[in-house]
Amino acid sequence: MDLAQIYNLAALPSSDLDALLRTTDVSEVWGVRPRIGKQLKEGEIQTVLDFVRMDPATVRRRWGVSLERTLRELQGLQCIELDSAPGPKKQIACTRSFGKPIHELPPLIEAVSEFAGRAAEKLRAQDSVATEMLEFVHTSPHRAGPQLSRSIVVQLPKPTADTLALVQAAADGMRCMYAPGYRFSKAGVILVDLLPASMQQGNLDFDAPAEPAHNGARERLMVAMDAINGRFGKGSVHSASTGKAGPPREWDMKQERRTPQYTTRFEDIWASPSFPDGLLSPSSLAQSQLG
Repeated sequence: MDLAQIYNLAALPSSDLDALLRTTDVSEVWGVRPRIGKQLKEGEIQTVLDFVRMDPATVRRRWGVSLERTLRELQGLQCIELDSAPGPKKQIACTRSFGKPIHELPPLIEAVSEFAGRAAEKLRAQDSVATEMLEFVHTSPHRAGPQLSRSIVVQLPKPTADTLALVQAAADGMRCMYAPGYRFSKAGVILVDLLPASMQQGNLDFDAPAEPAHNGARERLMVAMDAINGRFGKGSVHSASTGKAGPPREWDMKQERRTPQYTTRFEDIWASPSFPDGLLSPSSLAQSQLG
């Protein structure tokens, strides 16, 4: 009987299950540490079958509730729920080191705008909204020159997952933190105090009310942005302040040694002798499928 793998013990006949438990040392049980294993064996609990026949109350009294749950699981009672998916994150961060030191404000605004946009996509993916944004920027302690490290908490007017609102908050925060004469090496945006999107906190608004159609249009815009970026790649649609439409951004990370993306980019698919270019391309792949 080959059981050196993940196996469903509940599917075994009772005779086979007893034989398996009888030939397995009690120290092999998950959660039975060396000290506990020694104590069990001193009490003549040598095998897993001996352990399964113990009284759960006695196990709980001597070794705690965790080992009691393990015992009850081995006895066939489900005590530990299976988490099929992780819960929503309590905070979402996007931080990067720059490809080279940055000393001017516009590139820094481009960077935090990019970070805020990425964080907003993750925020909407888990159906949450943010109430605060923690933002930071600092120089490198490993480089010569004046040093500066600053951070700021930007209070959002109301909980939101709107990319444009978060990008605006990130840009405003960077303007407050920026100081000339420093060569900054890293910046980041962290969305904190997250709430479910279904929880809407109202506040007194003495300004002119916004048009309902406008609010609905912004929500539809965010849905459309996520759908386009999901289909055509991250950053296909972005806010203008990220600077992607202009010349190459000097703050972008250096990624010359990044591992090829064999399963997500045509340009990185493994070389094949069937193609003279050495790499598959969308056109060559289509031709191979037609041929």
